[in-house]
Amino acid sequence: MMRRPVVAPRRSQASRTASVSAPIGGWNARDSIAQMPAEDAVILTNWFPTPSNVMLRQGSTNWTTGLGNQVNSLMPYNPAGGSGKLFAAAGGSVFDVTNSGAVGAPVISSLSSDKWKHANFATSAGPFLGMVNGSDGYYVYNGTAWQQVTSGSTPISITGVDPTTLSDITMFAQRLFFIQKGSLNVYYLPVSSVGGAATLFPMQSLFPRGGQLIAMGVWTVDGGYGMQDYLCFVTSEGEIAVYQGTDPSQPTTWSKVGVYQVGNPMGNRCFMKYGGDLLYIGKDGLGPVSRLLASSRVNTQVDLSYKIQNAISAATSSYATNFGWDLVLHPVANALILNVPVALGQQQQYVMNTITGSWSNFTGWAANCWARFNDAIYYGGNGVVVHAWTTANDDNGGQIVGEALPAFNYFGTNQLKEWTMVRPILQSNGTPGVSLGLNVDFDTTAPTSTPSFSGQSGALWDQAQWDQAQWGGTQQMIKNWQTVAGIGYTAAMHMKVSALDIPVSWVSTDYLMMDGAVL
Repeated sequence: MMRRPVVAPRRSQASRTASVSAPIGGWNARDSIAQMPAEDAVILTNWFPTPSNVMLRQGSTNWTTGLGNQVNSLMPYNPAGGSGKLFAAAGGSVFDVTNSGAVGAPVISSLSSDKWKHANFATSAGPFLGMVNGSDGYYVYNGTAWQQVTSGSTPISITGVDPTTLSDITMFAQRLFFIQKGSLNVYYLPVSSVGGAATLFPMQSLFPRGGQLIAMGVWTVDGGYGMQDYLCFVTSEGEIAVYQGTDPSQPTTWSKVGVYQVGNPMGNRCFMKYGGDLLYIGKDGLGPVSRLLASSRVNTQVDLSYKIQNAISAATSSYATNFGWDLVLHPVANALILNVPVALGQQQQYVMNTITGSWSNFTGWAANCWARFNDAIYYGGNGVVVHAWTTANDDNGGQIVGEALPAFNYFGTNQLKEWTMVRPILQSNGTPGVSLGLNVDFDTTAPTSTPSFSGQSGALWDQAQWDQAQWGGTQQMIKNWQTVAGIGYTAAMHMKVSALDIPVSWVSTDYLMMDGAVL
């Protein structure tokens, strides 16, 4: 008699959980969607990655209203002592927008352009703000009043060049340098002067590709013998000439470092001082000028935008001729902002955390230009100057909506899996609106479900009644499991979060799943 084999009792399939950090690695528009690091994100809109979590971006509030036209220039005046000033150009006028509220009468009017370049400069006579735009002349602010500087003006005058042809201005080696619009000519003033006889420094023989000079920037280098400032000139054809020295009229004290080919500049606001380096935004991305001299003792890392290279390449190709390419550093928030002029009223910002180098994409800020003033950042919009990164909602757009799709994850196996629940771990002092879904096997479809979270509720500012509403309290963790359905090999939670007057941060995401067969 044969014995029957022993059959093990059938057991129900066990579920398991996995926890994944919020995408603190930021937006990744470079790597394959199938090989992206787990801490990165395919989509990260209106979220700002920090070293420890991902925060819904802060909002903005209208600072100055009633400017009547698109604000295309913001110019801070920063004296060594006393109070500074912030000026805005819109239409054919320049306004003092130092204080919030409705704007007053313009300080300069009857102009033909509102797209200015400016520079702060101090002499023995005091601190000055100078500006040019290639058509309206050279204007100087002395802390009290503006003056149009011409060959016959007083107390400041300029000779040797038509000031209406000057399109860029910068300070280098205690001198003011100017670019003459539509040419390869540079002019410079005497040492420590805001006026006087301008001297021509022709640069036609330097650039084999021709074109015209677009912008200037100052780069500080430590070459091993102490700090050295270089003056950089870029042409419309993407050639950068680098000079060092103090007096362009003396070959013994002025020399060319080199001429280098880069991507064509994105407008005349393509340079920005960044620590000891100089950032440049061209058709090949955003990067430090230090990459041009690999032998110098500076940071020669790849372009700062390398992780979003596909996105930035597409933007610089599609929107190269649009006005509004600009850069601003916001040290208080550890943020570097690149303004991307998709279209008028539809501008976006590519934002980098300066600590981690992680990127995200901001929408909802229709910015034409940016400026940092008194440790705050401002942008020029449609008839308004807006104080950004300051509140928990936007004046014009109301609630802030963030969208995120983290990197797809195999969760340790190549087996087929069934996901049944997800749990985003959020922190807030109110109840944000959340819509989420599960994307499987590299599908990027946006979520449609709207779960309800049991976070702490609060009242809306300027809407709730005093002494009756429940005001927002302390920060609380929101960590409710939500039902999802998905079968595949790899998955990622796709989430949209909306908030009004409350901060929201995202710490991690938990997944509940069951493993199946390999096939």
